[in-house]
Amino acid sequence: MGNDRRLRRLVVDERTAYLWSHRQKRGRDGVWRDALTLYRDGIRVRFVFLAGGPDSGRYTSEGGYWYEGCVADGRGNLLNLREPGVVRQLVDEAGRRGLLPGAGGGPVELNGWELFPAWGRRPDRAQDQRPVRARSTAVAAVPAVEVRRTLRPRR
Repeated sequence: MGNDRRLRRLVVDERTAYLWSHRQKRGRDGVWRDALTLYRDGIRVRFVFLAGGPDSGRYTSEGGYWYEGCVADGRGNLLNLREPGVVRQLVDEAGRRGLLPGAGGGPVELNGWELFPAWGRRPDRAQDQRPVRARSTAVAAVPAVEVRRTLRPRR
């Protein structure tokens, strides 16, 4: 088993590179969250995906090992936050929206669910409608019932 806590490198262009990692934890409020943290020039950017209620349409793996690192919207769309392609798309979308801090900026924490719908609207997704596995960098075509069943914590 690999080290899931290591910092990985994401190169955007010849001048822009991020170190990033994925963490899964339960907050002080008892709500599970998946956090994707990026570092660039000493500045931290964190995309946080909070688990929602039963009918919220916001699902995380909630501490389980099945689909660990994945978030889903309950409509069959699933993102694997451990895949570099997913991280790159979130960074690109946050950059388009002007959410990333510039030089000398402070740490930023973003709601990942606000960026989630942009993943399915990518121009290259219009041609590729094949179902994919959850570990792919594309949105997985998973039935909503299956996502709800597999992403609940085991007791």
